[in-house]
Amino acid sequence: MIKYTRLFVTFLLAAIVFEAKAQSTATTSSPYSKYGIGLISDQLLPQNIGMGGIATAVNLVGGYSTINVINPAAYGKIAFTTIDAGLYTNFTTDKNSFGTGKNSNTRLSHIAFAIPVTKKSAFSFGLMPYSELGYSYKQTLPKGYGTSPSPSGSANVDTNSVNYIYSGQGGLSKVFLGYGFGIGKHLLIGANFSYIFGNLEEDQSTEIPNLYGTLNSRQQESNHVNGINYDYGVQYSIDFPNFKHIILGYSASTGNKLNVQNTFIVSQYTRDASGNENVAADTLVNTQSPNAKILLPHINHFGISYQKEGSFLVGVDYTMGQWSGLSIAGTNAGLENSRTLNVGGQIIPNVNSLSNYLALINYQLGFIYDQTYLNVNNTNIKRYAATFGLGIPLPHDRASSAFYKINFSAEVGKRGTLANGLVQENYVNFHLGFTLNDRWFQRYKFE
Repeated sequence: MIKYTRLFVTFLLAAIVFEAKAQSTATTSSPYSKYGIGLISDQLLPQNIGMGGIATAVNLVGGYSTINVINPAAYGKIAFTTIDAGLYTNFTTDKNSFGTGKNSNTRLSHIAFAIPVTKKSAFSFGLMPYSELGYSYKQTLPKGYGTSPSPSGSANVDTNSVNYIYSGQGGLSKVFLGYGFGIGKHLLIGANFSYIFGNLEEDQSTEIPNLYGTLNSRQQESNHVNGINYDYGVQYSIDFPNFKHIILGYSASTGNKLNVQNTFIVSQYTRDASGNENVAADTLVNTQSPNAKILLPHINHFGISYQKEGSFLVGVDYTMGQWSGLSIAGTNAGLENSRTLNVGGQIIPNVNSLSNYLALINYQLGFIYDQTYLNVNNTNIKRYAATFGLGIPLPHDRASSAFYKINFSAEVGKRGTLANGLVQENYVNFHLGFTLNDRWFQRYKFE
């Protein structure tokens, strides 16, 4: 087990290094992240993502204790001290009427811990992304655009093209502490206390590239965000013979207010003959607003799953987000309510196989339909995706209390459309996680 422990520690340290790097760079490349507070992360572990993102009515995955942040009621089923850490890589191809662009990013997906308190309860804590902001694009108005007549009746023609450059980076992270417990044989209840924090930075520049010495202008806006949020959930199990169960689940995220400190700067600058940007010539505006509030939406998750322990699991989730109520510093963000459908499951050919290692692997498949909170150019932005995953248990000493598993999942999807001058994103997301189950902090009895 020592080699697996070393592997796990190495993986955990690598995840922390990636996260430290990601704090200073954009962790997504999507023009749709410029709306609201960025693209909201799913807050799912790879073992759930591989099954289409089902989580509300899921507590055990392949016989392993798993940390389900979406529904903290599932903590009541955690029987082992659990550590889970993972990385995420995204490859995106953006298409619009002007061409195609490709981007890729890698970041920490999660670091989470859970410790049983009693046979029917456990608490959990960890760090996960909450939202991601990252985009960079340019719009060029050609020469002569916006021609208008002069008082004499002749045309005023702008003989220089103008570049409008937009960029944003940053995101919000979520530190959570939760507790879940069981009442009787069928009911689980739990809640998370979360602290959300981070920075959202956006720039907008106006440049005239073909007129040397012209003063270009830039608007820089930075929002420093922090505050408390709460999640709660329940699960109810209906048991059948042969270790079969139907689980009904519900969870919600409350619409709390976060603090936001806004800084707004307008400056002017020039570029040298080689096109390099010079130091800002002057600052026209530099204001820092008093503390304001971001009102988060109320989000409801509903789920149902059917499983036979150690054999198969199938489920459906339906999520409703009240994003039309999102406001920043008292101003509505102009978003719409979202609707998401997740369908998926997994199968284990033979959990007790001694001679066929492939029969021990969890094979996962799922689908996602997401009517997002975005409406751009009078067009609803939707997301479609297919997922698959593998839960690979590592060989272990039968006398040891430690169990290790590598979880891999992939999501292949599309967001947006080419209609109405919009951007269509085709993406592939890879998630890699490492799970440890072990008996820690428990007193053994010897007779």
